[in-house]
Amino acid sequence: MTSLYDEVSPAPAADVPTKRVTINVNGEARTVDVEPRLLLAHLLRQGLKLTGTHTGCDTTSCGTCTVLFDGRPVKSCTMLAVQADGHEVETVEGMSSASELHPVQEGFKQEHGLQCGYCTPGMMLAAKALLERNPDPTEDEVRWALSGNLCRCTGYQNIVKSVLWAAQKMRGQNPEA
Repeated sequence: MTSLYDEVSPAPAADVPTKRVTINVNGEARTVDVEPRLLLAHLLRQGLKLTGTHTGCDTTSCGTCTVLFDGRPVKSCTMLAVQADGHEVETVEGMSSASELHPVQEGFKQEHGLQCGYCTPGMMLAAKALLERNPDPTEDEVRWALSGNLCRCTGYQNIVKSVLWAAQKMRGQNPEA
């Protein structure tokens, strides 16, 4: 068991209570002591060093902090870490294996679905959740599923193409054909 404050300074004042939480993050149970007011995004980034979860607005507007919470996309910038106690959280670091990319990640690479990359982790996780519940989405369904994630660089066309590419690959079709 680690304390968030072993890794992040400054430590809380002596009179600030902490709560021990256990969260399954990317398939691994992680037990940490957190202040009840700590946001999940901050626990992931600073406490657990999973820096693929970005923060951009702290108001749920941009979606850069999107993670999968029990398989559903949520914006971790407005969710408290204590709310994740006993639940599963997947970050972009948990999408691929040691030897291969997830098809969504591969699709973003093949179809040039990123430029600066800031929104990419949240986009990929939202896309993964979509494809798990709808393996054959239309372009409009992809756009709707990603509507809570903002990108300032790409204009979205290549992001949508990336998700549709991944959908084909996940269905066992050749997306290059």
